[in-house]
Amino acid sequence: PRTKNEFVAISAAGMTPDRLDLELFGEEGEGGRPSKIGVFERAHGGTLFLDEVADMPKESQGRILRVLVEQRFRRVGGDTDVQVDVRVVSSTSRDLREEIAVGRFREDLFHRLNVVPLRVPGLSERRDDIALLATYFIERLSEASGLPKRVLGEDAVATLQVHDWPGNV
Repeated sequence: PRTKNEFVAISAAGMTPDRLDLELFGEEGEGGRPSKIGVFERAHGGTLFLDEVADMPKESQGRILRVLVEQRFRRVGGDTDVQVDVRVVSSTSRDLREEIAVGRFREDLFHRLNVVPLRVPGLSERRDDIALLATYFIERLSEASGLPKRVLGEDAVATLQVHDWPGNV
């Protein structure tokens, strides 16, 4: 089962096509051996999480589509195929249908990735969760830093609940 194999995450935000290809597919070294293992290869048998897919360059979108269809790819500079079995999970904060309409995202890739869509409501739509989330993060930070746990006062929670919270958490 995939749960016992690696979960690999990569964010496409701000990467050039060349850099993204290197990160996704790795690089071929001397004698056909990889000089860099890409995330598709690292996630073989497991799950690859592509964060902010709307930020991916169009050139990379086509190469990712090919991997999803053929379940193989070539490392940068390589001439032999690498076979992979990877579950791909993706996310974006943008409306991909709008990105398709303006020509920034491939429709065929959208249909390959949009198998089980999940809409996660923004924090502005879940204001009742703010106190619970704040407590959770305070506990995690306290454990990680060794500092004593603190408790937010009612006024601080109320301030957080009326904040706009643009985007998503």
